[in-house]
Amino acid sequence: MSPKKPQPGAPSDAPEPASTIDELIAVARTLEADFPGPRSVIPTRHLAIVACMDSRLDLFRIFGLHAGDAHVIRNAGGIATDDVLRSLVLSQRFMQTREIVLLHHTNCGLQQMTEDEFREYIAREVGEEPPYEFGAFSDPEDSIRRSIARIKSHPFLAHRTHVRGFVYNVETGTTKEVS
Repeated sequence: MSPKKPQPGAPSDAPEPASTIDELIAVARTLEADFPGPRSVIPTRHLAIVACMDSRLDLFRIFGLHAGDAHVIRNAGGIATDDVLRSLVLSQRFMQTREIVLLHHTNCGLQQMTEDEFREYIAREVGEEPPYEFGAFSDPEDSIRRSIARIKSHPFLAHRTHVRGFVYNVETGTTKEVS
């Protein structure tokens, strides 16, 4: 006697494939036993890093950091947007950070199209343009300089002297300071 074949649309006894989120949560559960205990909300290095969200950037490896060393603020391009400035103000005024590092990188997604091309692409797909800018740029060094200038001129930041920017090369793993 052969096993019964499931009918199309009928529930199956086979487990559904796990999503990436399910896999992450399973790993998190196994690591809970190794939790080292609470840390201070104040970063030990009094440092905030603004970086691109690109998954190739392992900021802790790049800068030799550990959990609790710095605030890490990420967005598309690592640009000093209004929301980044808001986060930096909170970081400095309430959590004692005093220095800021900006990190862009080579081959960034925001270098792949102009601002108008990004907007037109989305408008074609959705039927309207988004209400925000993407911050497209052609030169990561120029983008870093603009972000540094925006941070240094922001009146609500308490510490604007130690702000430095870098470009990480995703092909070689090297980091170059932007002057």
